[in-house]
Amino acid sequence: MSAAGDGSGRMVEIRGLSKSFGDLEVLSGIDVTVEAGEVVCVIGPSGSGKSTLLRCVNMLEVPTAGSVHVSGVELTHRDVDIDAARRMIGMVFQQFNLFGHLSVMDNVTIAQRRVLRRTKGEAERIGRENLAKVGVAEKESSYPPQLSGGQQQRVAIARALSMNPEVMLFDEPTSALDPELVGDVLGAMRQLAEEGMTMLVVTHEMQFAREVADRVLFMDEGMLVEQGPPSQVIADPRHERTRTFLARVLNPTHAGE
Repeated sequence: MSAAGDGSGRMVEIRGLSKSFGDLEVLSGIDVTVEAGEVVCVIGPSGSGKSTLLRCVNMLEVPTAGSVHVSGVELTHRDVDIDAARRMIGMVFQQFNLFGHLSVMDNVTIAQRRVLRRTKGEAERIGRENLAKVGVAEKESSYPPQLSGGQQQRVAIARALSMNPEVMLFDEPTSALDPELVGDVLGAMRQLAEEGMTMLVVTHEMQFAREVADRVLFMDEGMLVEQGPPSQVIADPRHERTRTFLARVLNPTHAGE
C-alpha cells in the first residue's frame, strides 16, 4: 500500500493499533474511525492508553503494530513524509508548551513562517484571526508568563489552528488548569466543534463529552471497551467496567478510591 491518499471521506482511520514499551502493552488492537467534522471524546481511567492513542495518531509514538491514516494518508507507511503529514494535524497538550521568551503573536506565527513559509504579514493576520476566535486577541503582545493558565491554553489552541489542520487532537487540555479557568478553554473547543472541526479529545470533562461529542470511546487497560453516542456510553453504558468508571467520576464522593 502506498502512502498516498485513498480518497476516503474518513478523516482518521486506526486499524489494529498496538503499542508496547518493552514488555508493557499499553494499546491492544485498537480500531477507531473518525469522520470529517465529527467530535470524538475518549474517556477512561489514568493509564488506560488514551494519551498514547493520540500520540500514535500523529506518530509522536511509533505503533508496534497496526496502521493510522489521516485524510487518506497512511502515517505508518515506511515511505510517508511524516513532517508533511503532521501538518494536517493540530495537537494541544496538557501543558501549554509555549515559548516563554516569545510574545503571544510570535508563538502563534513562528511555525507558520518556518514550516509553512508564510510571510510575516500573512502569519500575523492568520494568528490574529485565531487569537480572536479563542478569545485572547488582546493578549498578542503579552508573554506567556503574564497569562493565566487558561489564557495560555487558548493561545496554544490558536497556535495549532493557525497551521490550518484538518483534525485537532486534544490531550486532557484542561487537566493542568484551576477549575475556574476550565470553562473558557472548553468554550473555545465547543466553538471549534460548532464550526465543524474534526476533533479527537481525551478528557475527564464528562459534561463536555455529553454535550459536544458525537461519539464517546471508553478505554481501559489499553483496550477499547465501548463506544457510541454520549446518550449510550455516558447515560446508559452497556459494560460493567464503563459503569464502574462513570460511577466514580460522576459521583466522586462515593468513589471508594
